[in-house]
Amino acid sequence: MANAITHPEHNPPRFRGMMFAIIAALVLAGAGFGSTFLGFWSPSALLHREAAPAKGASFAVEFVNIPPVEVIVPGPNSRTLIVQAVIETDAAHRSQVEHLMPRISDLFTAFLSGVDPAAYQRRGVLEVIRAELVTRARLVLGEESVRDLLITEFRFK
Repeated sequence: MANAITHPEHNPPRFRGMMFAIIAALVLAGAGFGSTFLGFWSPSALLHREAAPAKGASFAVEFVNIPPVEVIVPGPNSRTLIVQAVIETDAAHRSQVEHLMPRISDLFTAFLSGVDPAAYQRRGVLEVIRAELVTRARLVLGEESVRDLLITEFRFK
């Protein structure tokens, strides 16, 4: 009868180890997906390396002035918005930017005319306007032509 008493088989350490490995894998997969979804890194960027600039190659920054854009902001207190900006480009694209300046001025005027007058009272409106103007300039000139857009004057008269 002494042999009749059996000990139940205990496999909890192995089960816990497998459960820990599965949970760790799920957490890491979720963190990887979340970080790529939010744009912190890209798996395709790891596979495609950008060519390093050659030694001695200099990228001269050129600034092209945009004529001042004056827009009347409608409302009870009619006032005039004056915006002046500069497009940052390189020497190879400067002539293209200068050639298409009337189209850029037209786009900027059309966009600024369509902004809700109440939006100018909100915080951060300058950053939103700048981002929209950069996007519109890149639509006309192309991604490689426009490095940045600098707003040099933003005032109401």
